[in-house]
Amino acid sequence: MVNLKDLDPERSPSAAFGARLRSMREERGWTQVELGVRIGCSGAHISAVETGFRPPTPRFARAADRAFGTGDKFERQGQALRQTALIEGFPEFIRHEGRAAEIRLYEVGVIPGLLQTPKYAATLEADAVRREAITPEQADERVALAEMRQAALVRSPSPLIFAVLDEGCVRRPMGAPSVMDAQYERLLEFAELPNTVLQIAPFSMGARRPFSLPITLLTMADRSLMSYAESAHRGHLERESTFALPFLAAYHQLQTEALSQAASVAMIQKLRKGTP
Repeated sequence: MVNLKDLDPERSPSAAFGARLRSMREERGWTQVELGVRIGCSGAHISAVETGFRPPTPRFARAADRAFGTGDKFERQGQALRQTALIEGFPEFIRHEGRAAEIRLYEVGVIPGLLQTPKYAATLEADAVRREAITPEQADERVALAEMRQAALVRSPSPLIFAVLDEGCVRRPMGAPSVMDAQYERLLEFAELPNTVLQIAPFSMGARRPFSLPITLLTMADRSLMSYAESAHRGHLERESTFALPFLAAYHQLQTEALSQAASVAMIQKLRKGTP
């Protein structure tokens, strides 16, 4: 039987869809297999949708409406789910991020959202619009979210923030030179804060780099540990400290191998001046 906590509708849009599906199924006294017969899929597929593990397709949502006689309610909920600008699992992560006592992040390729200027974020999302990966409205939502996340961290007591950026993050130009100049200034300001540490993981680390994908580690007020990582289509928040602990050890290794904050700041200052 699925643990009820896995059906928290606040966790994500997919979880909300799944919780509603489960509630209506149980109201009618149907098993997952019985609902699957009515929709045209397996009971295992119903279970995956109910727990948010598998997002509903348009065909599934329409079939659910037919099975329950709900008009187009499931179809509209499914459409809203697909139209959101946020990757699966990310909304839940940022709620925890806003309460974390310590934040450790590693990023590859682009400046992470917590450190982006509005113009850098807008430039990044404008390219996603050009590729038709998102809509202009979704781009605006993402830019606004970046600012909201940064504002949520201006609190007392201030969270400790450790940021390790792959060298490609600071060397890859984004938009006009003025955009990068302001972004470099933002990074330098971040490094001067009393509750932050900024380091660059240089290309010379080679195979010694412990992470190949971006990852964020959150230490909560009760000292519990969470980790968050993304694939192309969804994010995974690991809430069990036991499973997140190995990532913390790897992060400490990353910090040891990365440039010191002083050397990292010096690299950013040279890049800002246009020198190699």
